[in-house]
Amino acid sequence: MASLAGPTGDVPWWSFTKTVIAAAALALVRDGRLALDTTLDGRPYTLRQLLQHRAGVADYGPLAAYHDAVAREDDAWPATDLLARTNAEQLIYRPGEGWAYSNIGYLFVRRLIEQATGQDLGAALAALVLRPLGIEGARLAVRREDLASVTMGQNHAYDPRWVYHGLLVGPLADAAWLLHRLMTGPFLPAELKRAMLARHPLDVPIVGRPWTTPGYGLGLMTGGVTGGISIAGHTGGGPGTVVAIYHLLSASPPRTTAAFSPGENQGQVEDRCLG
Repeated sequence: MASLAGPTGDVPWWSFTKTVIAAAALALVRDGRLALDTTLDGRPYTLRQLLQHRAGVADYGPLAAYHDAVAREDDAWPATDLLARTNAEQLIYRPGEGWAYSNIGYLFVRRLIEQATGQDLGAALAALVLRPLGIEGARLAVRREDLASVTMGQNHAYDPRWVYHGLLVGPLADAAWLLHRLMTGPFLPAELKRAMLARHPLDVPIVGRPWTTPGYGLGLMTGGVTGGISIAGHTGGGPGTVVAIYHLLSASPPRTTAAFSPGENQGQVEDRCLG
């Protein structure tokens, strides 16, 4: 089923957490507790558009002050401060008329999940996704102390609250099993799984990485890579480490791979994942 390249202990899942958040949101759609294509209250965009980075929501990645604060090992700003600094209420394009990766968009999805369930994100992800898919070793990191036993490269002082949509940590094998069961099992009905995999093509090349026809689904990076392979999953990186977890859509029998490495070279880790 799975091949792994990385440590056996806990690692940060970085933006693979988005895949888990998307699975939780779609579970709530499945259960009739959220709507995928209804405009959200007081907002001009839908849940589908948030999950696919097509809502027009800004991101904090371009904000120099954010990177400076992380490098100084500062405490994370309150979310209200972050949203003000990024002018997050001002959309950067009309919903559905563009694509731009947005961690803030996933912060908004986090809030939708917490509101719909009445639980904090860690409890909601455990109830909606982790336990149903048989994942026992993953957890949400909410304090610096939660990273004490996690392989973080040179960044053990990192405040996980800088990942405003939430940072899951756990064994690399658990991430691979989660994606494998999500892609091959009955967790989501067929129409929602198709929606998750339906990709918006990205028209720009990703230099130094194996993608040939990159695209984004709902919480999934998906498309073609070198060797004529089609994959779906997510790459993620933070200060000092990179992780990649992918399901090989064109493989028979079904196969899911995962790789983790210190450093910041996402293409290298993706290549290890596909090797």
